[in-house]
Amino acid sequence: MKESTPSKDISLKESEMLLLRGTAGTVAIVKAGPRGQFFLETENEEIVLGLESHDLIVASALSVDEKTEKGLKCVLFMIREIRSPLIVLPKNHPASPRLPIVVSAGQKTILSCNITPGTHPNQDVLCGSNEFDSLEVTGTLEGVHIENLPECVVVKVNFDI
Repeated sequence: MKESTPSKDISLKESEMLLLRGTAGTVAIVKAGPRGQFFLETENEEIVLGLESHDLIVASALSVDEKTEKGLKCVLFMIREIRSPLIVLPKNHPASPRLPIVVSAGQKTILSCNITPGTHPNQDVLCGSNEFDSLEVTGTLEGVHIENLPECVVVKVNFDI
């Protein structure tokens, strides 16, 4: 289904993943779930993130295809279910331009096309494609509240591997 509304509330269960498919990028969103402690690893420290079950884990990719969607699901599964830590690279790290998927976790995430992928320890900003610039997603008890939603395909899929 095509969307062109600037603001939207979408129901989302813990067992579902929300996909926003654009023409140049894809955004995937899951609930944080009941085990709300996540670890954020930076160059100098480990930060413990305490998230509520309705908070979000958001992944962004600068591509649109079936392989990308499988990758997004796998990365989100690794973080939420396997408990893999979120990794923040130092500024100017040579791997940043090659990151196919970047992730953020928290109550609210704003996408920006003007940041370096994978280098932001603040979990309220995430690199995204131009079409998703300024997209804002906030976790709610019922699902997700989205601001600045561009025209894109919005799909819910089962969140399992």
